[in-house]
Amino acid sequence: MYLPGEVTLSLSNVKRNCEHNRRSVAASLVQAVYVLERDRQLNRQSVEALAPPWWEFFHFELIRKLVDDADMSTFGAIFEFNPPSSQDASAANAPRFVIAFRGTITEKDTISRDLSLDLHLLQNGLHRTSRFTIAMQAVQNVASVFPGSTIWLAGHSLGAGMAILTGRNMVKKGVLLESFLFNPPFVAAPIERIRDERVKHGFRIARSVITAGLTIAMKGKTGGDSDNSQRSVAEESFSILSSWTPYLYVNPGDHICSEYIGYFKHRKNMEDLGAGFIEKLATQNSIGDLFFKALGWESEPLHLLPSADLIVNVSPSPDFKYAHGISQWWQPELNLQCSKYRCFIPFRARELDLRANIGSPGVLE
Repeated sequence: MYLPGEVTLSLSNVKRNCEHNRRSVAASLVQAVYVLERDRQLNRQSVEALAPPWWEFFHFELIRKLVDDADMSTFGAIFEFNPPSSQDASAANAPRFVIAFRGTITEKDTISRDLSLDLHLLQNGLHRTSRFTIAMQAVQNVASVFPGSTIWLAGHSLGAGMAILTGRNMVKKGVLLESFLFNPPFVAAPIERIRDERVKHGFRIARSVITAGLTIAMKGKTGGDSDNSQRSVAEESFSILSSWTPYLYVNPGDHICSEYIGYFKHRKNMEDLGAGFIEKLATQNSIGDLFFKALGWESEPLHLLPSADLIVNVSPSPDFKYAHGISQWWQPELNLQCSKYRCFIPFRARELDLRANIGSPGVLE
């Protein structure tokens, strides 16, 4: 059996809307994409292929591989839920399709292309890549051919960035897709790594003030009616995105994604301090985004999310590799903290703290 022993779930738990099992299934299908690409690289075919058990175990079928046009690697896949009985097929909360994206693979066949995409992500330019175009077309095709079907997006690391980007664009088209984002990259200084809370808070306030100041300065430099139009379009776009609530799975030991923890907490802290206007500007912009736009580059920062369910794995992580890895998200006995953040326009960040230890992803009654 190629699946890890702790992933012993049945799809009946997915249809019962069990968050533990939904998380594990989504993570396992992302892992399936990683293994699909390794099967390709090592020429593992037919009975030698290791990927199929990762979706067959949960009664999914592989409908299509998403292949990068630059290096011909498999970076994503479309899975269709095919339960063994018609009763399971009618389950309202079970997805009909899951579209999953892998992250970076540091093997010779993929490292060059994947690292170039990582660089595009750091430059807020992932939307300009052909891989995104392929991913976006695939998601749009599934949504248009099967309107009304429940579709999940899932991704890890770079793949989470791809899922965020496709999910955001689908929201603007009026389609909300349930999204499971594992270790999503946050392109900013890792302030969350600072241990002293007062110093950390001070850095965050300074960053918000600087971001808001630069935003005002750039708008003042542009001036005129075009500036008002541009501002209204940006605010309208952010407002539309607030209706989408992806699940963000982060680990404090992973500096690539841990900044999401402070990003959402700080929004509410600034509002409580009476600095909601400053944080409104800072929430909708980033220093990097403003810098690239000042250079005349088209920029779309992925980490500026109005709303999210933030799930933090506070279980001990032995090292960075584990903290950033996909395998942690199907482990039993996880100690998870969940916070729900909702942002509306006019700006209002609300947090419903639901701190609890979430146990095994196994069967819960």
